[in-house]
Amino acid sequence: MNRIATTALARNLMQDFAGLTGLDPAGALPQRYLWTDAFAVCNYLGLFETTGNPACRELALRLVGQVHHMLGRHRDDDPRTGWISGLELPEAGLHPTAGGLRIGKSLPERRRDEPFNEQQEWDRDGQYYHYLTQWMHALNRASRVTGNPDYLLWAIELARTAHARFTYLPPAGGKKRMYWKMSIDLTRPLVPSMGQHDPLDGLVTYNELQLAATREFGLMAQPVLAQEIADMTGICRGIRLDTDDPLGIGGLLMNASRMTRMRLQGGVGYPGLPQTLLDAALTGLESFTGSGSLELPAGYRLAFRELGLSIGLAAVRKLPELIGKNPDLSGSADSLLRRLQALREYMPQKEQIEGFWLEEKNREAGTWKEHREINMVMLATSLAPDGFLGI
Repeated sequence: MNRIATTALARNLMQDFAGLTGLDPAGALPQRYLWTDAFAVCNYLGLFETTGNPACRELALRLVGQVHHMLGRHRDDDPRTGWISGLELPEAGLHPTAGGLRIGKSLPERRRDEPFNEQQEWDRDGQYYHYLTQWMHALNRASRVTGNPDYLLWAIELARTAHARFTYLPPAGGKKRMYWKMSIDLTRPLVPSMGQHDPLDGLVTYNELQLAATREFGLMAQPVLAQEIADMTGICRGIRLDTDDPLGIGGLLMNASRMTRMRLQGGVGYPGLPQTLLDAALTGLESFTGSGSLELPAGYRLAFRELGLSIGLAAVRKLPELIGKNPDLSGSADSLLRRLQALREYMPQKEQIEGFWLEEKNREAGTWKEHREINMVMLATSLAPDGFLGI
């Protein structure tokens, strides 16, 4: 399919998403979920840049407002009320991310006196660090596209809050670690283990915000996230990155692309890190491809996880051309290009995954319908990825 066709498909998917979740037309009870909405904001911004249709820009900004006013506040079934930051209006409205943002899960968070149930925890509310970093990225994209620095300032405020609450020093000593899931008010961990790629997501996102603040908007002469970046650099050191999960592999590819693009824009370089991420992705791709997962029927597959891989493949597809135009990457251009060449054999999986989930019969499977909104938004991202992949 050509770009016009894929853009039209993405636009239709995002129109359906807006109607299903109470974004457009605005519903009395909108359904907001932070991960999905972060991708959706970027998709609407990308469609605005591609088509010039101001309605797409309006939907992106309306969605930002809905997320802040719903996921930045306590749940309707919670005895606590108001903003989770504890701020009162009008201050709360000026700092909507100061307390973080809820996930938007269907069940309330686990009570302090309630025993841990691993299966049920997936459906319980709280805060996920890797969802917050996606929202930071979406807010940065909103600032870049609109030229309004307020969105970037909210992203930086969210980064500071999340970092302060999710990172900790173990009682026995050693380097800092991170919690995977925190309570809505960020006072206690709900899942104390560390997400495999959470520190990497933080390191890349903090650097993205830093670059935008200093170079794009000129807001601060000095680094505003210096300590957070230093902490994440330390946490990332020595962690295992390779995975055979398609969403995780896609994340490695996206982060390798973002690090390389930031370096090309004058951001801080991390010698060897993009190569390390690409090596881990190549190891994961070999394992995932060998598993035969992409040959299974729809009922045995999770679209949003596969689409994470296809978005990652889209992220690195343009890197050889960008590097070719900017060969001076502190001597790393050749090593990057070798790894990107090795990725070429896996590139057809992007169209393979998209084609599978564009077939109507496959979207009748329970695995699609159970995760309909996140599936349709990430399919739209894969079809028209530029809005999400920008920095």
